[in-house]
Amino acid sequence: MVRARLALGALLAVLVVVAALGVAACGSSGASGTGASGTGASADGGARERAVIVATTPILGAIVRDAVGDAADVRVLMPNGGDPHEWRPSAKDVAELQSADLVMQNGLGLEQGLQEAISQARDDGVPVFTATDHVAVRPGDPHFWTDPSQVAKVVAALPAAVRAATGADIAAPAAKAGKRLAALDAEIADDFAKVPETARNVVTGHESLGYLAARYGLALTGAVTPSLSSQGQVSAAHLKQLEDAMSRAGVRVVFTETGLPNAVADAIVAQAGATLVQLGTEALPDDGTYATYIRELARRMSSALANTGG
Repeated sequence: MVRARLALGALLAVLVVVAALGVAACGSSGASGTGASGTGASADGGARERAVIVATTPILGAIVRDAVGDAADVRVLMPNGGDPHEWRPSAKDVAELQSADLVMQNGLGLEQGLQEAISQARDDGVPVFTATDHVAVRPGDPHFWTDPSQVAKVVAALPAAVRAATGADIAAPAAKAGKRLAALDAEIADDFAKVPETARNVVTGHESLGYLAARYGLALTGAVTPSLSSQGQVSAAHLKQLEDAMSRAGVRVVFTETGLPNAVADAIVAQAGATLVQLGTEALPDDGTYATYIRELARRMSSALANTGG
């Protein structure tokens, strides 16, 4: 059953109205709100018919939305294409978390600026589902969504969490989503199978493609920004080491993330005679689906590697 909760401001407003109405309000039998109907409360105190699941990032939101179908309303906090490592919530975002029936976070430090607000919501009784609790974690790396087989593990864990928090049964849509993810995984494996063995060493903008590389047989030679965050610092010593490693491994392609400064990457590819390819690793495509996101990401990478493989 959807939990009923009123935000503090809405609760105070209700108390004022009740006080003004006095005895008449106490005798009313038609008051609105949560009861046998099973509807919950929105952030502004209004009733709602479906459970509300709040996801932190657009990609996580797309994954969850595909898995729950029409059983719940999935809302996303962060703007599409924004840097989740640096994003900070507004007062409205905090209110969304507080009024949610279930919060879906990525975990492993991706939502650094949201941790205080999520912790407060959890302390206030909001269930929190952490996606990376259900994957084979690369130490410290939160970017699990670049591997559909890891996404499938998260989807498989959702029905129990959603039922416990909201009472909604998403077993059927989640099972269908799992089958689609398996098909995507096989499709992407076929794409990367076309990449020659001599072209499988890659450099990335920051350490965001480890799950994809491990799944599809690529070797990560290094990253322009040697950090799991896109905001890491780059030293001259690191760049020299990276250039030497690229030379030894025969790296022909550097994949950098859309939105990152390209000056350093441009200098590296010029020195190494490599190709620079930009990827939207943390942004959904126009249709807003995970399937299109991962398909386009994989095809852009596999095509670039195959075409420079000699």
